[in-house]
Amino acid sequence: MGHCVSGFVLEVEELHVALGLEDEEKVGVADVSFTVERGETVALVGESGCGKTLTALALLGLVPSGFHVSAKAMRFTSKEIGVVDLLTSSERRLRDIRGRRIAMVFQNPTSALNPVMTVGHQIVGVLRRHTDLRGHDARNRARELLDLVEVADAPRRLGEYPHQLSGGVQQRTMIAMALAGAPELLIADEPTTALDATVQAQIIELLERIQGEFGMSVLLISHDLGVVAQMADRVDVLYAGRIVEYASVRELYQDATHPYTVGLLRIASVPAIGRSEKLEPIPGAPPEFGRRVRGCPFAPRCTFVFDRCLQELPQLSGLATHQVACHLVNKK
Repeated sequence: MGHCVSGFVLEVEELHVALGLEDEEKVGVADVSFTVERGETVALVGESGCGKTLTALALLGLVPSGFHVSAKAMRFTSKEIGVVDLLTSSERRLRDIRGRRIAMVFQNPTSALNPVMTVGHQIVGVLRRHTDLRGHDARNRARELLDLVEVADAPRRLGEYPHQLSGGVQQRTMIAMALAGAPELLIADEPTTALDATVQAQIIELLERIQGEFGMSVLLISHDLGVVAQMADRVDVLYAGRIVEYASVRELYQDATHPYTVGLLRIASVPAIGRSEKLEPIPGAPPEFGRRVRGCPFAPRCTFVFDRCLQELPQLSGLATHQVACHLVNKK
């Protein structure tokens, strides 16, 4: 897990991301607020389509065409350049920050890497954009970055194309590219998806080691609470574009309160060998993207639903360190 140092590197207040015009907009992220302290790892957790990746893309000004972003605040605080308003910064300013101050490891390295460029060419391209390194110096640094992320035979790999690499080496290459600019904040979007269990464990260990060496903050995006348990300091659970529970990782695993969080933890649990435990999925499916729902979006899937859940949207409440948006909890 990260080692916190006082001060926020990222502050997001009431982030709203929607597609289309105001009267007919489809909301993908609604009033999401969270912070990341310097040196810590914060996880955004939830099923596919809950708004995790859209939140990350909004931070970097990379939301797809047609989406619009608003927020009360979206601040990045750099040790070197001070406070940056990510919401009002120009595209030119954001280009300087992306990859240099804030880097992102995308969830599918096969599609994120350029298939017609060698690994070396792609890493050198990042170095040329965000550092003063050129020529042999840039090439040598690219090799050092591959060594850093424990890619075997780095000089040979520099001349290879993405399709010649295994999934694990592709992911390590993506991490090397993200580290090229020595970022202060790393956004890791499903960094272990589609990797087998052994490689997953290696990637998690690698990210933790590199975080310690670079002193980075990490915003971890994942649907896998097993991965989150190993890496995160704090967790924000998203459902249908809203945060439904927020807590430290220790408190969340010891005292998860929202029925959705409890369901995710049940799915992530590993049955004991020799016992006939059955993993039960959360019934139903999340609402389709942008669908307007009266009351609690989780109500159709919740076994504890009662009348108020169908009429009124629950708001986050509770202690400052553990908040839940659930009428059942507020009723107690």
